[in-house]
Amino acid sequence: MRIASLIVALGLSCLSLSVAEAKTTARIDTSDQGTAGLGRYLSARFAAGNHDFAEAAKLYRDSLTADSTNQQLLTFAFFYSAAAGHVDEAAKIAERLVTIAPDDRAARLTLAVNALHNRDYKKARVEIGKSAKGPFTSFSVALIDGWAAAGAGEKDAAYADFKLLHAQHSADALAYFNEAMLAELFGDRDAADSFYRQSLLASGPTPRVVDAFGRFLERSGQANAAKQLYEKTAINEGYATVTEPGLARIAKGVLPDPLAPRAEDGAAEALFGIAASLNDEQSRDISILYLRLALHLSPKLDLATILLANRFEAMGKYEDAIHVYAGVPQSSPFYRASQVAVAVDIARQDKFDEAIARLTSLAKADPNDLECWTALGDAYRESKRFGEAVAAYDRALAAAGPHTKKSWPLLYARAMAEHEAGNWDKAEADLKEALMLSPSEPQVLNFLGYSWVDKGENTKEALAMLEKARQLAPQDGYIIDSVGWAYYKLGRYAEAVDALEDAVQLVPGDPTINDHLGDAYWKTGRKLDATFQWSHALAFGAEAGDKAKIEKKLQTAQQ
Repeated sequence: MRIASLIVALGLSCLSLSVAEAKTTARIDTSDQGTAGLGRYLSARFAAGNHDFAEAAKLYRDSLTADSTNQQLLTFAFFYSAAAGHVDEAAKIAERLVTIAPDDRAARLTLAVNALHNRDYKKARVEIGKSAKGPFTSFSVALIDGWAAAGAGEKDAAYADFKLLHAQHSADALAYFNEAMLAELFGDRDAADSFYRQSLLASGPTPRVVDAFGRFLERSGQANAAKQLYEKTAINEGYATVTEPGLARIAKGVLPDPLAPRAEDGAAEALFGIAASLNDEQSRDISILYLRLALHLSPKLDLATILLANRFEAMGKYEDAIHVYAGVPQSSPFYRASQVAVAVDIARQDKFDEAIARLTSLAKADPNDLECWTALGDAYRESKRFGEAVAAYDRALAAAGPHTKKSWPLLYARAMAEHEAGNWDKAEADLKEALMLSPSEPQVLNFLGYSWVDKGENTKEALAMLEKARQLAPQDGYIIDSVGWAYYKLGRYAEAVDALEDAVQLVPGDPTINDHLGDAYWKTGRKLDATFQWSHALAFGAEAGDKAKIEKKLQTAQQ
């Protein structure tokens, strides 16, 4: 099971959420803090901008010593403390913040979650009830209040909260899922069964719903129905961590725990569901906050841990991601995938020897692990050990079984390694097969088309492929460069200039594109422009072989 496949499949519903509703970004007046205070504040701003949550939290807390009642400082100190995983500390700051801003949404949410964590369900309802209401927070308010009511034994109030979600756009799946877990918590089996089925109809079989419903069926004496559910969804690799343990339990006759055996577990699931839907770049910080709150309530919610690590990876914070992955226990069905992900993050920091050693060890432990062999091939290829990369991709393709449409990325990766290893015939065969399996992949069309053009082979066919790739990916400067180079090879120099100028705009600073544009300019008589582009290619770091050719062209131009 690939982490990426799991992340794609995590969402419980399609929610349109506004981060602006959830996070304060007001400016702060630092004129009265003095030089030291201003320095701490600016350092905190820098750390926050760099997504260094722990450092930002510390610096903002330090800044409070000079201005303990500043609302914005309290907001930032609270928010980044929570985002760093220090929820108890964040709750203490939130207590101070709400004396100044009584309806602060994130602060009240955190106080409610902390009360749930302490099983003070009445306090949790009081705290969330004081939150300002808005399009974004209506979800979290209803969900947290509902689960707090459930913890307090107030079943009718809990159902009333979740019923409110049905009035929200595209929130039916989220509502049914929480209603199902609530019904199961209260022992209402018929209601739980109905709500789970409605959730499946509203959102399709997402991994979390399949897991919860399957567990429910197993516990309800419906093992055959659970088995059918698991087998039906097992064709999707993102479901393996749900279906494989479920089928194994049924085979052994072992009954699982429910997904949410306590009210706080239900609240954690709700927060996780919202966090999973916050998957755009602008929402990452608030998604991290929700995941930290979910893990505060349910530290064993491994999916939240996996998603939290993924959020850090998306920000390029690989050491933070590795630290988060360390929280996945060996007993978890996600443990092995998390260890592969750790090795990938190590490779992303150019520590290839360490990454390869880890992946090799994992591969020996499970020689049929497709994800592990793929990651190992990638690590070898990135470290320019192309022969070993090919061998690893061979093992990955063998583990994947008969080639299907889904095989094209592996064939493409192996072709890149084969090409770099000097085995063009094998690379060409892999690219042709990849296109046969999936004819509209722009990167494959580009790789094969450009290679043919550069070798002067099948030029007209290659141009048609490259033009198709450009239609499929009109903002990809490298593909447009390939199109321009094909025009150049065909002697269509004016068209080459037009395409290559577009490519330079999309990918400024690429030496190959600048070199190509220089050649096209030269052929159209624009010799000064040509020398300018060739000079740029040298300045942007042309590779050694290309550098010598470009220098020779510049010498010729000066004669």
